[in-house]
Amino acid sequence: MRALDFVKAAVIATALAAPMGAAAQGLFAPAITVNGAAVTNYELDQRARLLAAFNTPGDTAAEARRQLVEEKLKLQELDRAGMQLTDEGLETAMAEFAQRADLSLDAFVAQLAGQGIARETLRDFVKVNASWRDYVRRRYGSGVEISDAEIDAELAKTGGPDAVELLLSEIIIPAPPPRAAAAQARAEQISRLRSTAAFEAQAREVSALPTREQGGRLDWLPLSNYPAGLRGLLLSLEPGEVTPPIPIRNGVALFQLRDIREAPQAPAEIAEIDYAQFAIPGAGTAEALAEARRVAGLTDTCDDLYGVAKDLPEERLVRRSVAPSALPRDLGLELARLDRNEAAWNLSEDGTLFFTMLCSRTPVAAQGADRDAVRNQLVGQKLSARADILLAELEAQARIVPQ
Repeated sequence: MRALDFVKAAVIATALAAPMGAAAQGLFAPAITVNGAAVTNYELDQRARLLAAFNTPGDTAAEARRQLVEEKLKLQELDRAGMQLTDEGLETAMAEFAQRADLSLDAFVAQLAGQGIARETLRDFVKVNASWRDYVRRRYGSGVEISDAEIDAELAKTGGPDAVELLLSEIIIPAPPPRAAAAQARAEQISRLRSTAAFEAQAREVSALPTREQGGRLDWLPLSNYPAGLRGLLLSLEPGEVTPPIPIRNGVALFQLRDIREAPQAPAEIAEIDYAQFAIPGAGTAEALAEARRVAGLTDTCDDLYGVAKDLPEERLVRRSVAPSALPRDLGLELARLDRNEAAWNLSEDGTLFFTMLCSRTPVAAQGADRDAVRNQLVGQKLSARADILLAELEAQARIVPQ
């Protein structure tokens, strides 16, 4: 009887396990093979989730399929060239990728995990793209030359790399950790708007900025005022379009483009931003707001803040001069709205309200710096074109088989 019971138990266990095993097998089964290398259903699902997390427009499933096929081709080419990113280099590349969202790598990975995305999915995405960029530079970089005539033609065509002004509307939704998910969901709804009236109504309802009183409307501002990492995104908008949600510390930012124009006078590239921040305890209280208004009434320039901070602890007043790229995204956006010696008090952290004043913007003095920027831009364009040709050749020669 014991032997019979053992056999029955084994049969039942096998039957129960069979559907789970079949499901797992289907998940990790090849969906496509690229020169014999498999792209699994799991990889497709994970990449689609990652693209959705990045607010990628369009059909994320189709885009995931296209990207993963291309990445298999890239990896095969990298293997042939004997190129491999070191573990240390990969960790650095992942940290830099997370920094674009103003997050540490661990925090970024945790945020993705909440959407069902594995760390390995991010790792694979960053690894192939970082390695491919290095490979393209090494393979073609020495052969790319940019003439002075090409630079002159580009400057004549564009009026300079930043000779553009934008007319934007803005919303910042507070998103402290307990409300982060709700704020993100609301921001995603707003990002799909195409009506300026609808965006303005949302700004009046949810924005934490003083501009909410005018529906989030900003005046014309040079593109160069905005953080460099956002300029390409802002330029990609059509009038009426809204950016995807932009994460900042304890908040989510959105911008709607109302209009774009060539700048009456091309603004110089900014080399350094001088700003001051006066810390006011009690963020979120009427007392803190009253103190910020009092400080505004006492100060016409950044130097006046030293008188306000006299006899207070030294850490209450901080003044720095930094490259625009060194600014956190939320501070960069705060300063973008300000002219010299203007102040705002929209930023807070850990119970402290920050009275922020722009002291000055120092432009790059030499015209040669503009030409260098255009040269680098043209080199990047030529390398990208050569990489596209190489990838098209690899795809034409490949055996890509849907399973």
